[in-house]
Amino acid sequence: MHRFPLALLCLLALAVPAATQASTTQTVSFEAPGDLLDPAKTEATLNTIAGLGTHALRVILYWHNVSPSPNSSTKPAGLNEADSAVYDWSKYDAIVNGAKARGWKVLLTVSGPAPKWGTLGRRDTVTHPDPNQFAQFVQAVAQHYGTKIDLWSIWNEPNHPDFLRPQFFRGQPASGEWYRKLFLGALRGFKAAKLPHAKVLMGETAPVGTSHELSPLVFLRQALCLNASYHKKAGCKELPIHGYAHHAYTRKPGPYWHPGNPNDVSIGTLSRLTRALDRAARAHAIPRHVPIYLTEFGIQSTPDPVYGVSQLRQAEYRAISEWIAWKNPRVRWFSQYLLDDDPHKTSGPKIARYPGFESGLRFANGRPKLSFKAFPLPLAALRSGHTVTLWGQARLAPRRTTVLILANGKTYKRLRTNSHGYFQRRVPYVHGRKYSLVWGGKRAPAMRVYARP
Repeated sequence: MHRFPLALLCLLALAVPAATQASTTQTVSFEAPGDLLDPAKTEATLNTIAGLGTHALRVILYWHNVSPSPNSSTKPAGLNEADSAVYDWSKYDAIVNGAKARGWKVLLTVSGPAPKWGTLGRRDTVTHPDPNQFAQFVQAVAQHYGTKIDLWSIWNEPNHPDFLRPQFFRGQPASGEWYRKLFLGALRGFKAAKLPHAKVLMGETAPVGTSHELSPLVFLRQALCLNASYHKKAGCKELPIHGYAHHAYTRKPGPYWHPGNPNDVSIGTLSRLTRALDRAARAHAIPRHVPIYLTEFGIQSTPDPVYGVSQLRQAEYRAISEWIAWKNPRVRWFSQYLLDDDPHKTSGPKIARYPGFESGLRFANGRPKLSFKAFPLPLAALRSGHTVTLWGQARLAPRRTTVLILANGKTYKRLRTNSHGYFQRRVPYVHGRKYSLVWGGKRAPAMRVYARP
């Protein structure tokens, strides 16, 4: 991790795309597992998310969490894994039903960890989950939730050892091959549940690889049988995927950080993913022009001493990242991960007190950050030469509306949005100017002008 060079904060150069190339229908979703899965907080959290202007949820349904005797290596006697009645859906029902009652979209990621008895070795909950047992579980999930789910996705971060192992076998990539078996099992489960036309995403890949987790594009190529030796094996036909899901997190330098490994994909390097998907389509591994779903994303802030940026920079980086996604016509979905920061430790070395994510719009104690105020009115100000592109959204606007732009606190322009509340406008660059967005009696924090390095 390196700090963003100060000089780059003062330079700002960003080419403005043609409006016809931008995604005008991008869905912005929210994910708040710690709050939503707490029955005492579910309803209040849904109301808070609604007040932020979001009308879509991503929910990860962990196989382990709903199964009977999940920590036992012995499957319960007589268990019919395809029977939805044997699982405890109660916490997830409250979330899904609450979202649908509000008219929201729901993306459900069906994922491991598995019950220990649902793996081939039965030693832990993530090594070699049984594809056939997973198929039956997906059948049960699909029978229980059916058409309440708008999008389905299979397995959270399967290129990360916390969710799927082994990542490597004898020094060679392994998790992509096993993931394909799980994905095909899931398709069998949807068919058995008489939900054959479910819109199913593959991927949900973590952004970077290490010595113990697979880089997302290495994983993708293996999962799609683009490895020459694996391609000769049976079952390597085109996967009928609806889209590819990815978690395009960045690092402390900001949205334009480029990972050194060309097989890693951050928000600033989405072209790596689109090129990989296009190559896969040309090889008839997936359909052509598969859309991208950025189903998990967030900017970590202080007090995290390693990954955290300032509160203002969190709001600025998040808006710029959303703009990067919005202007990419392949991106259909963009996410905010966490309402409240993960719980942290109160003692020990500071660097070890924050093992979770500090990407919430509020601190772990519920105190709002600047991002909480900025989220309903995201605004990015991006310089290119002598001009600045102003981009933003009035999330709570039900239709086309007019927003007010302030420059250093004074009225500057009134801009008309599209039907989804988005606007984009070039204005002259003025050194030292900061911009604020006002709509519906609410005013977002002032944003500085930034540029792509």
